[in-house]
Amino acid sequence: MSTTHSSVTTVVVQLLQRINYDKPGVSRQVIAKDEHTTSALVCIAAGTLIPEHSAPRTVCLTVLDGCGTLTLEGQDIALEPGVFVRMLPNVPHALQAIDNLALLHV
Repeated sequence: MSTTHSSVTTVVVQLLQRINYDKPGVSRQVIAKDEHTTSALVCIAAGTLIPEHSAPRTVCLTVLDGCGTLTLEGQDIALEPGVFVRMLPNVPHALQAIDNLALLHV
């Protein structure tokens, strides 16, 4: 069943139906955005390495599909469906997609 609904206050999206690995590397679909938060579906092709970087704000990731490794504060964290990660601002991290990997990035 396809579910997409938007109003001024509500967004409902069936994320699993939007996962797409057709492009190499990283693709990003903004799902919802306001003055405080951007929620995006991030699809990362197998074998892609996102080098160490940091974000100026708190970032939350929820793994929806696939597997990979997040290197955060010197530790490797296995990414698989259902894993949730909250990172505080300016914390260096890197990501390696072992298989195709889909994340909700907020």
